[in-house]
Amino acid sequence: MRNKFDEQLKALNNEMIIMGNMIEKAIQETITAFFSQDTEKAKQIMHDDELVDREQKTIENICFQLLIQQQPVARDLRTITAAMKMVTDMERIGDHAADISELTIMMASTGIKLNEELIKKMASETVMMLLHAVEAYVDKDIEKAREVISHDDIVDDLFIQVKKELIDFMRKSTDYAEVAADCLMVNKYLERIGDHATNIAEWVIFSLEDHAPA
Repeated sequence: MRNKFDEQLKALNNEMIIMGNMIEKAIQETITAFFSQDTEKAKQIMHDDELVDREQKTIENICFQLLIQQQPVARDLRTITAAMKMVTDMERIGDHAADISELTIMMASTGIKLNEELIKKMASETVMMLLHAVEAYVDKDIEKAREVISHDDIVDDLFIQVKKELIDFMRKSTDYAEVAADCLMVNKYLERIGDHATNIAEWVIFSLEDHAPA
């Protein structure tokens, strides 16, 4: 019985990695589409968000099967519960990538010049947080999960920098105020992605800490 449980748990870990990779790709391609004003890529990202939703349901089904069929003990129960909570945050990250893609389409051909490096840096940091959070879950690495949480300060600092630059830009270039406001939303979505990655890491810690005898 335990062997079967371990096999299903391994399948769960594999699916978590797959979903993490899907989200990573979505964030990276979203930022590329945003700065290149590639509306076709943006539309594809929005369409592919359905695949992320489907993967979430796959993982949830595995979790339900583990809960119903295997009657897991305390530590295993926390692992499964954490996975179910984590995929909710991962799905929301996919939604934010789609939200940024929608703004990309709305803002096409505006010609606005932004500090690309800061926003790209934010995207890179959030991707790293996400991947490390999923790795921490799969590898049962509580220290890596804690590093993800502490790393959120970097994303928050970048968020503040980009926000300040955009507000200054709006004051100096009133003709582009609406577009700059949309860019502020992109900045906010990236900051939220960092928050979701932090949530994932917190659930990893929950699954690993000894709350009760296993």
